[in-house]
Amino acid sequence: MSDTKNPLLTQEPPVTAPASTVSLATQQGRKRRRILPSTSPKFIVGVILVAAIVLFAIIAPIFSQNPRSTANPALQPPSAEHWLGTTKLGNDMFAQLAIGAQGSLLVGIVASSIAIVLSLVFGVLAGYLGGWREDGLALLTNVMIVIPGLPLVMVIASFVPQRTWQLVAIFLGITSWAGAAYVLRLQTRSLRTRDYVYASKVAGERSFRVILVEIMPNLLPLLTAQFLFALIFAILGEAGLSYLGLGPTDSITWGTILNDAQSGQALGRGAWWWFVPPGLMIAILGAGLALINFAIDEVINPKLRNAPEAARRVRKAAKTKGVTA
Repeated sequence: MSDTKNPLLTQEPPVTAPASTVSLATQQGRKRRRILPSTSPKFIVGVILVAAIVLFAIIAPIFSQNPRSTANPALQPPSAEHWLGTTKLGNDMFAQLAIGAQGSLLVGIVASSIAIVLSLVFGVLAGYLGGWREDGLALLTNVMIVIPGLPLVMVIASFVPQRTWQLVAIFLGITSWAGAAYVLRLQTRSLRTRDYVYASKVAGERSFRVILVEIMPNLLPLLTAQFLFALIFAILGEAGLSYLGLGPTDSITWGTILNDAQSGQALGRGAWWWFVPPGLMIAILGAGLALINFAIDEVINPKLRNAPEAARRVRKAAKTKGVTA
């Protein structure tokens, strides 16, 4: 027998690139695309509604008359001269609605800013520091969670005869931070055990820089959602306080307009233009902020983001099963 071997049997298989490399890169690209938040219809509608009200609050006062002027005829329905009619005292409703938008937005922004700062102090610091310091900050947070916020503001406001919008915003801010602080503390406690946080500590970074650089960027979506929730709560809370006569005494807001309409018996007089526009503006702003908040929640929680697709798959599977049966 010849020692010559069959070249077909000895030929080595061609060297090809591992299929896993290409598939892994494709999967990673798809994963990145899924992680990036897509433009949600909720987000678009919410931004349009909020932007429209903000522009109205900025531009409308320029083209309106003095909202406290009583030179106009009283209780006039909407007309070409007074687009939204007049009040019992002859105030132009369009002017009051425009100035009231500024007042309500200012109260909401200041109150939500105070709430988010307090929630950062009592939430992020407590979650990062740990130990007895976390227990002390968590105790104060739990006490504020138990105390109902809006009734507490009502009690405090009732003892202050002259209330500025800044004072009302401070009241609302210091009574609405506890819930956000609790959520931030739990999230920060989870983040402080990550490897990159340990690496920063081992490298000798200060706690302030570790919180600011390593932890805070991961909390931005959650902070945005908490800020929007605090903004909604502050605007609705101010409207409720003003409707009860406990709101600002030196400013015009949507809530004070509703209070004036209630005390002026606008419903009994049939003056719908006195209370419908401010109530509608509050509802539109609240809906816009809520839609933005829902869109951000879908970014934070993948289950909410994938829920519509999962529901479509279930319906498609049910239809396919019904057809084959």
